[in-house]
Formats: sequence, C-alpha cells, structure tokens
Amino acid sequence: MIRLTIQLTEETRHIPVWITSGAADPCIAFLQEHYPTHRIFAIADERVANAQQAFIQHLEKALPQAFNLITFPEGEQSKSREQKAQLEDALFAAEAGRDSVIMAIGGGVTGDLVGFVAATFLRGVPLVQVPTSLLAQVDSSIGGKVGINHPRGKNLLGAFYQPVAILADVQTLRTLPEEEFINGLAEVIKYAITLSPELGEILFREEERILNRETDVLLKVVELSMAQKIRVVEADEREAGFRSVLNFGHTVGHALEALSHYQLKHGFAVAEGMRVALRLSQRLLGYPAPRVEFFENLLDIYGLNTNFRKRFTLDAIWERMLADKKVRQQKPHFTLMKTPTEPALFVPVEKQELSNVL
Repeated sequence: MIRLTIQLTEETRHIPVWITSGAADPCIAFLQEHYPTHRIFAIADERVANAQQAFIQHLEKALPQAFNLITFPEGEQSKSREQKAQLEDALFAAEAGRDSVIMAIGGGVTGDLVGFVAATFLRGVPLVQVPTSLLAQVDSSIGGKVGINHPRGKNLLGAFYQPVAILADVQTLRTLPEEEFINGLAEVIKYAITLSPELGEILFREEERILNRETDVLLKVVELSMAQKIRVVEADEREAGFRSVLNFGHTVGHALEALSHYQLKHGFAVAEGMRVALRLSQRLLGYPAPRVEFFENLLDIYGLNTNFRKRFTLDAIWERMLADKKVRQQKPHFTLMKTPTEPALFVPVEKQELSNVL
C-alpha cells in the first residue's frame, strides 16, 4: 500500500456585499479593479431583464469590457438540467472563456441556476450575484449554495460556489409584484424567529412602512437579515452543523413546493413550514406558546397564510419529505427552537408527531 497525503489550506476570502439604494457604482468599481479585461455575461430571466433595463444599460455603458446579456424563461421550472444546458450552450456560442465574469441578475431562481452554471462552466468562472428580489437579497444570494431541482425534490443537484461580490439594491424591490415582495418576507421572519429578536420587533412595529416599501426601512431590514445570514455562513460554510438553523420551516416547505409542482412560491411554502416547525417546537421541546402565537400573527400580518398544506394528505407530505437531502435513517430531520434564542438542529420527527401538528 502506498499512502499519499494532500494538504489543502483554505484561503481567506473577502466577499464584498453592498446594500445600496439606486447605486451600482461600488460593484462597477470592483469589477474594473479586479477584472479589467474580463468579458461580462449578465444572465437574467425575461421579466427581470425587462424590469431592470435601466440598470443593465448602466452596466453596459460603465464596463468597457465586452458586455453580453443572456435571458431565459421566468419561473421555478427553469431550475432544471435542460435550462442549465441551454445557458451553457449560449455561453459557448458567445465564445465565453475563463476570462469571463458571469453576473446573475434576478431572484432566487436566477441566483441558484446561474450560480450553478458559473460553478461548472469551464470548471468555474467568477460569479457576481445581483439579487433583485427580497428573497434573494436576504437569503439565497449569500452563502454559495447554488443548484437546480430534480423530479425527486428541490435543489438536489448543485454545489457550494461562492460569488466574488454581491450587490443588493433595495430600489429593485419597488419593481416587484406584491406577491413576490411578500414571498421574500417569509425568510426575513425566519431570521426573526431563529436569530434576531430585534428583527421581529421591527417587523411588528414597522408593518405599514415595510409594506409601503419605504427605502430607509427596507435598507434596515435587508441589512439586519443579510448580517444574520453572513454570520451563519461564516461559522459553517458547508452546512456541517450550525448552518442548518437556516432550514427552519424548509423541511415541510420544500415538500409543499414539490407537491405543488412549484406553483407555490418558496416563501409561502416556507411560511407554511414555519407554522409546522413552531408547533413542533412547542409540543416536542417546550418552546413558549406566546412566541408561537406572536410569530403566527406576524405571518398573518404579512399575508403569509395560504393554508396550502391542507390541500395534501399527511401521507403525501411525508413521502415527499423522505426524498429530501436532509433525511437520515428514513426520518425527516427538522430545525426547531428550544427557546426564543436557542435552536435545536437535526431533530428527527416521527410521522405521528407531524400528524399531530398538521
């Protein structure tokens, strides 16, 4: 037997994150400094490309490199092998090389799909995340999780691939349809439940201003949410342990998304999952009932109350959860809360316990 050792030293990476209101200049300056001769390939879905025309044109004028825009159909169904292949074909047709930067402009679907393309195209080219939805700004653009769906479940094919920079412009949130904005608030409420009581108080106190999308309060909400996600990712980049706190509400949420064939938006599905997780936390771990009531009321206040889970049987939800990548020993594992400040990770849940709260 011959035994060899490979010693790898994880390099320290500094990923700039800009939270702005109508300003792309920091990101442009970053690209000009670090990638002055790279070609820029902006990829967006068709709706975002139309809604963000002014921003995209600004980038095209400001960056002296060859600038290309590639679009694809809007919707969760685009997180597929077929769409990934089509984007890769478009990049090859445009003669993209390793001297290319891929810029994902859009919501969570775009960030996941385009990020996965960047991770695998020519074995990896620089990726810039430009999240334009609330969901993407506060959650999916941060942390390097990229991927696509499989008929067996959500995000089953993918990678950890960190962007070189993230630009979150809260002015893009004003172009979102109402339902899409509310969709993103579910992930904000998740941070309030699991990591930031301060954020919960702001959500309760500033309801009207948040729903009116006033710039100063959006900047605060996005900043606090991103700060929590960054804190978790810094502690556990590849979800070995603590990062699983971010899965609160997602076990049932992902099952409902898949059962709806992704007609139910991610945030609304997670909101349903959070109601289940809150009640499991109370029944199994003694989480305070007043906190369950507070957060269920908060979900109601922001219109995250579809009761979509009632459309499916317990058996259907259970079977779909068993296809989740977090399953161990044929049991779904939940992120729950022991106390208002103490999460419980990887909690196995029996089918009867799920039935009790559904």
